Amino acid sequence: MNAAKNDLRERIDALEHEFEAALEENEQAFRYYWSRGKARFSKEIRREHRKLKVRLSAYVFHVRPRVLLAVPIIYLGIFPFLLLDLFLTVYQATCFPLFGIPKARRAQYLVFDRGRLAYLNALESLNCMYCSYANGLFAYATEIAARTEQHWCPIKHAKRLGAPHSRYHRFFDYGDAKTYNREIIKIRNDFSDLRR
Repeated sequence: MNAAKNDLRERIDALEHEFEAALEENEQAFRYYWSRGKARFSKEIRREHRKLKVRLSAYVFHVRPRVLLAVPIIYLGIFPFLLLDLFLTVYQATCFPLFGIPKARRAQYLVFDRGRLAYLNALESLNCMYCSYANGLFAYATEIAARTEQHWCPIKHAKRLGAPHSRYHRFFDYGDAKTYNREIIKIRNDFSDLRR
C-alpha cells in the first residue's frame, strides 16, 4: 500500500514539473521576462497593453448596480484579513520555534504582481491587489495550519478532502494505529523537504 502511494506521489511530482514547464512556455507566449525577481515586459509590449486599458471613467460608468451593493461588503473583509495576518505573524514567531517547525515564508504566498499590468486601470489594479492579498493570506494561513497539524495530529481523515493541504500526503492513514504509534515522532518532526 505504501509503495503504491509513494509511486502516486512521484507521479504527482512529475506532473508538477510538467506544469512548471508549461508556465515557462506562457512566459514566451506573452513575451515577458524576469529581472530581479519580477516579471517585466518590453516597452513595445507595455505600449500595446496601455492601448487595451479601459479608461477608469468608462469602467465605472458601466458598473452594474448590484456590484455597487456588493463592493462595500467585499472590501470590509480587509479588517478581519489584517487581524488574521497579524495573528499568523505572532503565532508563527512564538509557537513554531518552540516545536522546531520551520516557518512559512509570507512572501511566497502574498504576491502582488498583477496590479502592475499596464492594461489594468487603477480600480482594476486595486481589485487585483485586494484579491491577491486575500487569497495569498488564506494560502499562507493554510500552510501554517498544515505545518501545525503535521506536528500535532498527522492523521488523514476517513472522508476524502476536496482540497488537501501541502503536508497531507505525509499523514498517517485513518485507523492505522500501529504505524501511528511507531512513527509519530518521526512524522511530527519530518520537515526535511522544507529545509532544503
